[in-house]
Amino acid sequence: MQAMDLMFLSFALTPIIKQFHTTGTVGGTIASFSNIGMLVGSLIFGYLADNFGRVKVFTYTIFIFAFATAAMAFANNIYLIYVLRFLAGMGAGAELGTGVTLIAENFKGNKVATFTSYAESFGELGAILSALIAAWALGTFPRIGWRVLFLFGLLPVILAFLVRIHLKENPKFIRNMKERKAKHQKQGSIKELFKGPKFAYLTCAMIMMYILDSASYYGLMDWMPSIMQKQLHINLTQSSLWMVSTIVGVMLGMICFGKMMDKFGAKAAFTLFFGCAIFVVYTIILSYNSLTLLLASTLVGFFAEACYSGYAVIVSKCYPMEIRVTANGFVQSCGKAIGGLSPILIGFLIDHYSLLAVVIFLSLLPLCSLITIYTVLHMSKVSNQNI
Repeated sequence: MQAMDLMFLSFALTPIIKQFHTTGTVGGTIASFSNIGMLVGSLIFGYLADNFGRVKVFTYTIFIFAFATAAMAFANNIYLIYVLRFLAGMGAGAELGTGVTLIAENFKGNKVATFTSYAESFGELGAILSALIAAWALGTFPRIGWRVLFLFGLLPVILAFLVRIHLKENPKFIRNMKERKAKHQKQGSIKELFKGPKFAYLTCAMIMMYILDSASYYGLMDWMPSIMQKQLHINLTQSSLWMVSTIVGVMLGMICFGKMMDKFGAKAAFTLFFGCAIFVVYTIILSYNSLTLLLASTLVGFFAEACYSGYAVIVSKCYPMEIRVTANGFVQSCGKAIGGLSPILIGFLIDHYSLLAVVIFLSLLPLCSLITIYTVLHMSKVSNQNI
């Protein structure tokens, strides 16, 4: 649902700009408000989740995300849209950290990466569904279609009720929380993420991992279809197929990565997938027809974006329970906000250089990621033991 919401905004942006008679620059800042909201939400609700309960906070933030998204359908000015996107971003930022932490704390160590990969990969399915829903809504309701899109944001409310009824707090977390209160220990806060050289480095390194991944993902999704249309003479239909095949590759890659990480360990999984990702991006410029392009795009999605599902597992194992949600939410939100600026850099490369320069840039991202994750694994001594 978060992925659908993000894609809904991309489909709705043009009609929003047109309806409210604003500029592309002003309209483009809508996404910025979402990113700022994610960062703020990850800090506020991460603190609450670490100190008062993951399940409670997860439920409440689902409501915030759902109602703020659905309220977009009734927005009557651009400023209200800014507010609503900020609120939806707060809910999404909180869910990112709380959701993956709940998975990490409720499954055995040799299953955590697998189930995290399931959760992350279905986000990609949401991206595909959003395109289908957008085609229906914008085609059926030309004037108000973009408003209809955001009404689908109410669907997570059903999930919130199911979560509240069936999901329980991890007993270990409850014991930990009671012990801290009994000893009058200070509650965990963002300062804990930078306490001492080790945690300071781990936090900065994991933020960098998310930056590099987001830069790769948004660069591929935002620019590659346009590049193919203009420079490789691929038509719009074929470039759409490319995007779908890339997303399918990402889903399959995440699931395979999760299973490999659980079975063979983090170092082996990251080495294989990042190592292959460095080279497979070059298959894009080597493609000579539609079939080879689809195969290349699937391979790129499979290897280049699969490792994302393993980051939350590493973060959950690196940090103590009392700051785990804060850590997961903070590093993800920071990484997404900064890495999301990569389309600007890729646009510069396209304007001044060639397609090869773009591909070289995309191949350097997994190389930097591989070097960074090696240092994280070495320093944290992450293993497959229970969290």
